[in-house]
Amino acid sequence: MKKMTKRLMALALCLIFAFAFTACSSDKNDKSADKDTEQTADNSQDDSGSEDTLIMATNAAFPPYEYYENNEIVGIDAEIMAAIAEKLGKTLQIEDIEFGSIVAGVQSGKYDVGAAGMTVTEDRQESVNFTDSYATGIQSIIVTEDSPITSVDDLSADGAAYKVGVQQDTTGDIYSSDDFGDERVMRYNKGADAVQALISGKVDCVIIDNEPAKAFVAANEGIKLLDTEYAVEDYAICVAKDNDELLDQINDALAELKADGTLQEIIDKYIPAEE
Repeated sequence: MKKMTKRLMALALCLIFAFAFTACSSDKNDKSADKDTEQTADNSQDDSGSEDTLIMATNAAFPPYEYYENNEIVGIDAEIMAAIAEKLGKTLQIEDIEFGSIVAGVQSGKYDVGAAGMTVTEDRQESVNFTDSYATGIQSIIVTEDSPITSVDDLSADGAAYKVGVQQDTTGDIYSSDDFGDERVMRYNKGADAVQALISGKVDCVIIDNEPAKAFVAANEGIKLLDTEYAVEDYAICVAKDNDELLDQINDALAELKADGTLQEIIDKYIPAEE
């Protein structure tokens, strides 16, 4: 009798374990199936989104080309790219990243285009292609109002040791490093940081594009813009080298925007003509 009871108990335990394992296995498979379905739906959404969305990489600390207003990125580049996206039948998506990461991000395909008041340079052309130019940029010099620096020549005079503030990876950084040496160039992530370094006496001048320079001078007391130009350059939009179709589409759209006056209207909106 005792042997029979033990056998029945063993059989019951086996049935319980078998039921529990089956239930757990079924639940796990169901959850796995649900997860696979969810991932498939997400991937489908990503694929459809990539066809309808134009992703623009920028650095939104460069007024009036790109900056924040009421938590939205606005400016010349933002409006030009929005007009281009509309002509291409796409929705514009703007990603705010470090300026120095834009070319690599476009090159890798993470972003469709880079538009950030970007100058066409030989080094950048090795990594990405550029559209036709849509604006001309001028590199200018900001100094304090009591600065002994009165022209570009003062920076390169014999014995000059002035510290130059720049936004890292910009042409201001590239040109001044070549002209004055790396040891005299102080690099900052944002142009505004370079300007604050000037105000606090950490650097003797800031080299940056003229339009942002004017905005920084207007917003901060005790600094001024030199009359002399440091460099003149062309701005363009960068596209991955293997994306000739998009490059051609953007160039066609830019040509249309130039022809109908939209491009100049956008620029004039942010850079009024001087009287």
